[in-house]
Amino acid sequence: MKGLALKELIANLPKTETHLHVEGALPWEMLREANPEKFSSVPAFRMPGFRYDSFEQFESILIDHALLIFKSAESYYEVAKRIFEKHLAENVRYVETSFHAGMMEFLNIPGEEILQAIRAAVPEGLTVRVFLGISRNAYSPYLGPRLEQAISEWEDLAGIDLHGLESLPLEDWTMPYWEKAKANGLTVKAHAGEFGPAGNVSHAIDQLGVRRVQHGVRAVESEDVLSRIVDSGTTLDVCPISNYKLRVVKDWIDHPLKQFLDLGISCTISRDDPFSFDNTLCEEYLVCIDQLGCSIADVGCLARMGFEVADMDLSEKRLAQAEISEKIDTYPASDV
Repeated sequence: MKGLALKELIANLPKTETHLHVEGALPWEMLREANPEKFSSVPAFRMPGFRYDSFEQFESILIDHALLIFKSAESYYEVAKRIFEKHLAENVRYVETSFHAGMMEFLNIPGEEILQAIRAAVPEGLTVRVFLGISRNAYSPYLGPRLEQAISEWEDLAGIDLHGLESLPLEDWTMPYWEKAKANGLTVKAHAGEFGPAGNVSHAIDQLGVRRVQHGVRAVESEDVLSRIVDSGTTLDVCPISNYKLRVVKDWIDHPLKQFLDLGISCTISRDDPFSFDNTLCEEYLVCIDQLGCSIADVGCLARMGFEVADMDLSEKRLAQAEISEKIDTYPASDV
């Protein structure tokens, strides 16, 4: 009964998702509908116990499948519509999602058309902000001018997010580009401290000017970086199941989320790439309790912080946070 009550609590909490890749959130059923014979059975990489051998293996599988569906702006609309329907079913009120800038070149589609297709799929009751995900080596002769256009001319672009292998060095264009985006009023993010060292997190904060770090789990390796996160008011958008299945952490016990919370670091919970991990947002919250040592109060803190960083109407934020507090405070102590 305790387990059922906890699942019900998590399901009923208002939630946000602030770290989600559109291409990585492709619903499996869309592949099955497109080719029932090929995709009727569940593949090994979506099985509960599966863990990837490397980031390269994960990326290869994801890209191979995504390119079967993502072929036009219309396909982005259809996928986003399914994604957002699933959000409503999990009582998600606010979403920040990104699409990969490289798709403009892969598919020969104007990026603004992709942006508007995603936004057109947003249902009533859900606030969505769309980011452009930019790889560390993305500033090519083809993409460079389009990236510049994105941060100066695209209407409704919420911000930019640094993607890609952290083993790749930051190129000379990156810092000025992030500065320009921030000056233009966009929210700037960066993936850091996932596979790369703790120093990548402080670099993202100090050199790129971000206050939203995607993952950031390896910050735990440096007390100085942990202090910098706290002092700067930076939020870590953490994805525990992704971190486990991609072997960012060796085992569940090694995940630092609880330590972050105890240090007063602002964290949110998201799924990253649910196509690859077959994870729901409710499962992410349950993992925080069942595997990472978080308390019910911690879960309430995580849910409230998602709304604290959300770019949405202030009254809606406060109502959602009040609802979270009420549900957490009235949860039976005997079920904790």
